[in-house]
Amino acid sequence: MENNGSKLSQDEIDALLKGGSNDDIEPDTVLSAMEQDAIGEIGNISFGSSATALSTLLNQKVEITTPTVTVIQKSKLNEEFPHPYVAIEVNYTEGFSASNLLVIQQTDAAVIADLMMGGDGTNADPSLSEIHLSAVQEAMNQMMGSAATSMSTVFNKKIDISPPRVELLDVKEGEGTDRIPAEELLVKVSFRLTIGELIDSNIMQLYPITFAKDLIAELTDPAGEEAVQETPQSTPEPQQAAPQIQSAPMQQSAPPKRQAKPKSAEPVNVAPVEFEAFSEPQHTTSQLGNLDMLMDIPLSITVELGRTQRSVKEVLELSAGSIIELDKLAGEPVDILVNKRIVAKGEVVVIDENFGVRVTDILSQSERLSNLK
Repeated sequence: MENNGSKLSQDEIDALLKGGSNDDIEPDTVLSAMEQDAIGEIGNISFGSSATALSTLLNQKVEITTPTVTVIQKSKLNEEFPHPYVAIEVNYTEGFSASNLLVIQQTDAAVIADLMMGGDGTNADPSLSEIHLSAVQEAMNQMMGSAATSMSTVFNKKIDISPPRVELLDVKEGEGTDRIPAEELLVKVSFRLTIGELIDSNIMQLYPITFAKDLIAELTDPAGEEAVQETPQSTPEPQQAAPQIQSAPMQQSAPPKRQAKPKSAEPVNVAPVEFEAFSEPQHTTSQLGNLDMLMDIPLSITVELGRTQRSVKEVLELSAGSIIELDKLAGEPVDILVNKRIVAKGEVVVIDENFGVRVTDILSQSERLSNLK
């Protein structure tokens, strides 16, 4: 076949190989390198705290590395997610109005669920039941809650999320695809997720390109709204000129007021303050009677036999028959406390099969004051 001496360009060859379709969008050109770095930094900060929350929850060392940001087409999700995954849908309820999707491999979700349910994660069943999905949902709830708190610090406003919803995602079979954002272009932020020696995989975040643009705009220009609100304040300048024109007549009436001040000036007698002499207080019958109102106030009296300190391990090892040695010798006076303050000492006695204490010494006033410190 002759082509009249002309050669096809590489773009034309690619178009022919694609069958003449119009699906020739280059997603990488949608976000600049600076915008990708901004999204990566937001993800790095938010998911850094999420790793700490997940580590505490699973009792495992969790690391989430610096993310990789790409733009993908919704029509090509089957190429991005060829295997069954678990999708966690998270909606922002305050601060932003958008939704995003967390995607993890089904085997990784099974390990997380097993750890959440008290297992060691080594024999996790990949076929997730409703209980396992609920466990994964709780783990993702803790993660995204911590991420929202970090984003609140980054954007200097309150950001909150709704409880996440977990579903199985199989793009080829069309299962769970209704949770994917409706826009054609999506931002995929991929993190490397490691959990102890059990998981070394990826966790991905999907959200619309419009939401990504909103995040970038608010991060790079946080004072944009404040500048708009401040501009109307510069317009009242012409209105302030009118009071300045009327200020001249007001100044003409001011001199008579200043001339009236010397007329009111009169000599002032200054004398030292004289205080009345205070006599010693006399206790009247009414004052003594008021003390009777305090006589019915209940006080808690405690007799302390002794004290000691033990470690958590020693306390957990206690059982019936264990003996705890106290810090006082046998026959030594015990402490008598009133409202947890030592006021006296005494000895333990038995009164009709009940324990009692005989007061042997009352602490002096100075000793009781020192015990209050």
